[in-house]
Amino acid sequence: MDVKSAFLNGDLEEKVYIEQPQGYIVKDEEDKVLRLKKALYGLKQAPRAWNTRIDKYFKERNFIKCNNPSMFEEFKKEMTKQFEITDIGLMSYYLGIEVRQEESGIFITQEGYAKEVLKKFKMDDSNPVCTPMECCAKLSRREEGESVDPTLFKSLVGSLCYLTCTRPDILYAVGVVSRYIKHPTTTHFKAAKRILRYIKGTLNFGLYYSVSDDYKFVGYSDSDWGGNVDDRKSTSGFVFFIGDTAFTWMSKKQPIVTLSTTEAEYVAATSGPIGDVVNSGVLQNFQWYER
Repeated sequence: MDVKSAFLNGDLEEKVYIEQPQGYIVKDEEDKVLRLKKALYGLKQAPRAWNTRIDKYFKERNFIKCNNPSMFEEFKKEMTKQFEITDIGLMSYYLGIEVRQEESGIFITQEGYAKEVLKKFKMDDSNPVCTPMECCAKLSRREEGESVDPTLFKSLVGSLCYLTCTRPDILYAVGVVSRYIKHPTTTHFKAAKRILRYIKGTLNFGLYYSVSDDYKFVGYSDSDWGGNVDDRKSTSGFVFFIGDTAFTWMSKKQPIVTLSTTEAEYVAATSGPIGDVVNSGVLQNFQWYER
């Protein structure tokens, strides 16, 4: 269900004043300002105000989770009394992410968005490659080559970053090229375009969450050692699985220079359990959760 203009339903806790909008300026009182009574789109308080409003609505009605169709229909009727809503059915698309829901499971992909990115950067006719990054490739700030338009490079890296929502297989490579958005060269740009060539050959990749009675929550972490040639910092990575599918992942340069492979691994391991603690707090609400 979609609540129409949801943020406009939020009540403001703070006193917020605005200038009189064009077309509604009161004659002879042009120097006066208006006080907002409701949240507006664009206000930093708007998302929280809406969340507070809907959360209060649920608590007042003792909202509970259930899979009873009749109770769901009753819930929708109650919602329409309070908010203007549209029942759009099962989710099939959300912000560039395609969702295919079947009885056997749910598949999420960004195939359509990936095609748009390839077309935007004129790589839709490129030759695919089998890996997002060349084996043993080491980029640095001192790479030879002509300078590349930083705005163009940032746009490319930003598009690739969004693709990592469903493509953890490109996360490390995207993280590496994103380190050079300030002063990119043709070498950095070539590395970023290689990721696009890899995507070209794997457009149908995504994440499939199958229905199962035997879910397990498993996490892994790893690290290289001094892989960044500019500052000799290592890169950590972790991934958590529900059953046989990843649901959260990270690849990030470590904040310190480690003195051994063991220390680098410890730093990586301590970044993983942080996500473990956060995510397990949510997962404990599910009956199938097993630590």
